[in-house]
Formats: sequence, C-alpha cells, structure tokens
Amino acid sequence: MGSTSLNEVIEVMVKLRRKTSIRNFIRGIGSGKNKPISQEVFNRRFGASQEDVDQIHAFAMENDLTVKESSIARRSVILRASVQKFSEAFQVYLSDFIPDSGISYRGRSGDIHIPENLQGIITGVFGLDNRPQARPMFHFLKHDNGLVNPRNASVSYNPNDVAKAYKYPRDVNGSGECIALIELGGGFRNADMISYFKKLGFAAPVILAQSVDGAHNAPSTPDSADGEVALDIQVAGAVAPGAKIVVYFAPNTDKGFLDAISTAIHDPINKPSVISISWGASESQWSEQAMQNFNETFMSAASLGITITVAAGDNGSSDRVTDGNAHVDFPASSPYALACGGTRLEPKSETVWNDLDGWATGGGISTVFPVPDYQKKINLPPSVNANKKKGRGIPDISANADSATGYNVLVDGQWTVVGGTSAVAPLIAGLIALSNQKLKKKTGFIHPKIYESPSSVFKDITEGNNITAKIGGYLAGPGWDACTGLGVPLGTIIGIL
Repeated sequence: MGSTSLNEVIEVMVKLRRKTSIRNFIRGIGSGKNKPISQEVFNRRFGASQEDVDQIHAFAMENDLTVKESSIARRSVILRASVQKFSEAFQVYLSDFIPDSGISYRGRSGDIHIPENLQGIITGVFGLDNRPQARPMFHFLKHDNGLVNPRNASVSYNPNDVAKAYKYPRDVNGSGECIALIELGGGFRNADMISYFKKLGFAAPVILAQSVDGAHNAPSTPDSADGEVALDIQVAGAVAPGAKIVVYFAPNTDKGFLDAISTAIHDPINKPSVISISWGASESQWSEQAMQNFNETFMSAASLGITITVAAGDNGSSDRVTDGNAHVDFPASSPYALACGGTRLEPKSETVWNDLDGWATGGGISTVFPVPDYQKKINLPPSVNANKKKGRGIPDISANADSATGYNVLVDGQWTVVGGTSAVAPLIAGLIALSNQKLKKKTGFIHPKIYESPSSVFKDITEGNNITAKIGGYLAGPGWDACTGLGVPLGTIIGIL
C-alpha cells in the first residue's frame, strides 16, 4: 500500500547475546548434574553483560533513538523512535500491507544491517515488522447454526473429568504454584470465570491479567480469540484450582510474542513455574532470528526450572501450509518446549485426533532443529518429505483435543464445546503444577526424564494418523510416534519427575 509514514513512532526490541553460553548448563540439567538456578544467579551467569547494554545505548544515541527500557535478565533493550530514524539506523525499507485477511501491517524489505562494532552482540531485532505472527490452536465444535451447547454435543467433558480419566493426583490442587498463559488476542470476563468454576463445584482460582507491550484483556464475542483465552484459563484452573493463573496479553507479532514469554519467565512478582502457550505457526512462517531467539528464551526457562507446554498444531501434517509438503508448528518444535499433540478421547477408546476435514493433531519432523539428545534413543522416523530429513520430532506427549470430544467452556456468557491442541497445553500445565506441589520442587525441563521413563506412565496411542489431504503424514504405533509422541501422560508420571 506504499511506504510507512516516516513520522510514525514505533518501538523496536534489540536482543543481545549472553555473557556465557547456556547450552552446557542445560545439558547438565538434563543429565541430572545441574539443578535449576535462582534469578539472581541466572542474571550473573546467563544474562546480558552491562558492557553490551551500554554499547546499544551508545548506538541509540548516535542514531537519535530513545532507550525506553533495558533488561539484563531478558537480554533486551527497547528502543523508541520514528520510522525514519529506524530506517536509517538499520538501513531497511518499511511498507504498509493489507493481506486478504484485511488486517493491515507494517512489513520490512531488505536485510537488517548491524554496525560492525555490534556484530555478534545483537542476536535479533524485533518490531520493525509487525505482521500477525501466530494463530490460536483451538477449534469450536460447530453446527450450521453456530456454536454447539454442551447439552447438544454427543460427547464433551469438563476438564477436571479428563484429569480424572488420566488419573491425575487428587491430593494436591496446585496451591503455591503459578501458571502463566500467553495470549496474543482476545480476553476474558470475570463473571464467566466465577460462573464456570461454580458449576464445577469449586471457587475460581486467582486470575490476573498482565499487559505486555500495550496489549490488554479485551473480551469481545464468543467466536473470537476469547474462546482461546477462556479455554486456557478454564482447563488449567479446573486441573489445578489452587494455582494462581496469570494471563500475559501481548500483541500478535514476533516481538510481542517473544516479549510476553520473556516477561513471564523473568516476572519477579508472580514467578510462574509453568508457562502454557496455545499459539503458533508453521516453521516456514517464521524468520530464522525469531526461532533462534525464542529457542534461547526457552533455554532460559529451563535453567530457572520453568516448564513450557506448547500446542503442537491443529491442521495435521500440513500445518495449514499449501506447498504440498509436511510441516511442523513452532514454537512447539523448539527442543526446550514440551510439544503437546492431540487425541480423540471416547468413553471406551482413545485414538489420534484426525477429523479428516483438515482438523487433526500437528506432528512430524522439524526442518530447523536437529534431533535433541533426549530423542536419539527412540525410533524417530525421517520426514515424509522428499528430503527425508532427520530432525526434532514432535509432539512429545498428547491428550484429548478433538472438538467432537471436547471441553465444556463458558465464553462471553455462552456455553460451548472447544477442542484443539490448545486444550492440551493448559491441561499439561495443570499437571505440572500438581507435580510441583506434590514433589515440593520445580520439575522444569522434564524432556530427558520422560524419554527415559517406563512406558507404564503413558497411555500409548496406537491407532490413527495425522495425514492431511494430498500430503504425506505419520501413523500412530507402539511407543513414540509423530502423532501423539510418547502417548498420554498419566498421573503416575509424577513419580519419575
């Protein structure tokens, strides 16, 4: 639509390198040699250096950019200035676009140029481009006349009933824990939450809304992203009603998404022990700098003992990409995210979620991340794409996600049934909160432990596939598979954490 107004004032986040690499420390956590560290120790060892921050401040001054905020822990400096100043500082060209969706955004042309003295110091620059980055991984059960009321659904569950079916412990309720939810749109109404949990038979948990980068709790209509927010809160809260739930609302951009996650990880007041993420997009829709910076941020969480659960996607092996190839969803494909796939839970059976109409659990082989250490001993298939590439396999685990066997949710005053791997991420986050309370410790980066655990702590899902039309996909089978991972974690998994 033409050039972005040079006078428009925007904010840009500059991400910085660590003082020292964190990879060996995380490897030590996985092997049991290292334990999670405090925020103070993290800042000292793995935060940004003050010298690097000072260099960014000097760069800002030279280019007439205002420093709004700096963080050693988050390794970031937020800069504010006009489009013209940023265009000159980073030698980029910014234009306005209106895609078919009708949601206009600012896009970047050309590489981001970094001064020679900052090469190696800056790991990413976010905010020049503000296109919508991710989509929520939820799916309403619908009929022709709109959303389906639970009483008209053939099968639907309250989240605590699913937890009961999976034998989650009932002698703990998540008390003392904090569950963080990352939301890139939508909102919730307090009246809904009070009514919902009252119907389940217990008081609503403490629910707080946290603003990131100017985004706010902004509920609108039941068929909006409000459905995602309600699903996340109500599933996590029903599984762990004693836990505090903090909802971090951020703009749906790579900058907003990343800033929300790092804000939650380093929140000195709420101190979440588990973070649930139900938003994502195919790896092919992300920039390399974004994926690597998200991955580093997840490593920060692992060092602090914070578990991150992420929805694996709702569009089968294609992940909604139309190039004829199989794709996996990010950030679920990060080796430090607990990727959550989907099943169809019926009263007497459980299979892979695949509606055969484009809605199915995500899963497959990453084209970006190599096979992590904890997956080297499993029978990991090559990609079904022509290159047969080996890489990080997702999901890690799974649980009920089909909207046809979905969760009863109250959103904007309307009862309905919701599914999607979006439901699995908060369900597992609730299980982690229960585990942390029961074990009196942060379980944190659990991947190495669950991949070495006995099969008895999982319900193995061996029937079904996530194949989407005209695209190869993956079959379920005994042990790990690229549809449901290791299977459905049962409450007994706490014993190996």
